[in-house]
This record gives sequence, structure tokens and C-alpha cells, in this order.
Amino acid sequence: MNDLAARIPEDMKTAMKAKDAVTLNVLRALKTAMTNASIEKGHLGAALDDSEVSAIIRKQIKQRQDSFEQFTNAGRAELAATEQAEMDILAKYLPAALTPAEITALVEAAVAETGASSKADMGKVMKLAQERAAGRADGKLLSQEVAKRLA
Repeated sequence: MNDLAARIPEDMKTAMKAKDAVTLNVLRALKTAMTNASIEKGHLGAALDDSEVSAIIRKQIKQRQDSFEQFTNAGRAELAATEQAEMDILAKYLPAALTPAEITALVEAAVAETGASSKADMGKVMKLAQERAAGRADGKLLSQEVAKRLA
């Protein structure tokens, strides 16, 4: 078992002992999503590597981000605050995000490497940029930066 997948059950135990219901619920949902991914991969005991676990965490964050936006638009601040707290807990399990300067450099390198010159080449550049970012940059930010470079 990898470091990230092993850390989650340990953090669940810590949250139980501390009676931290929010963290415990978030980690239970994450563990369930990991179990489902393991089953989809082959069988219940299939080990997930760190990149697969990170992808699951990003998906969980994205779901909460969507809920956060809907609650904010509906004027439900208390529910939006809960979603934000859950996103903050999940974010602790992801690698550090790239800075705007790092994103710019990454996109420029991807544009140069692919030889892209117009918006028609955006797909090639995005594919390479997302591989290199390895989940440390939001897809929307990458897309905006690529569009700016290819404009």
C-alpha cells in the first residue's frame, strides 16, 4: 500500500479519537470512493497508487466545489461553509499547487515542445500540460493560460 492510501485510515482513527465529525465524514467518503475505484480496477483488494488516489481526491474536491458554488448562489452560507471546510480537509492530501509563474512556464514549454501555433492545437498542448502538471494545477487555469498563449 502506498503512503497516501495508508495515511487516510490512520487519519480516520485520529479524527475518531478527537471526535472531529467533519474530518471523519470526509475521510469516510474518500475511503468509500477509493474502495469503489479499487473494485473497478479489478477486485476489492486492488492496490491504488498515489496518482490514482490523488485523482480520486481531486474528484471529491470538484464535487464539493460544485456544491459550494450552488449553495453560494442560493444564499445558503452555512452549507457553503461546510463544503469549503471539507475541501480544505481534502486539499491537505494533495501535493502543493503550482504557482502562477510555474503554470506559465509549464504552458510555454508545452507550446514550444508541441510546436503549437493556433487555437486548433490547444488539445495537444493541454494534454501535455496536464501530464506535466500531474494534478498540481486546476484544469481551468491551465486552459486559460494555454488559450492566452495560443491567441
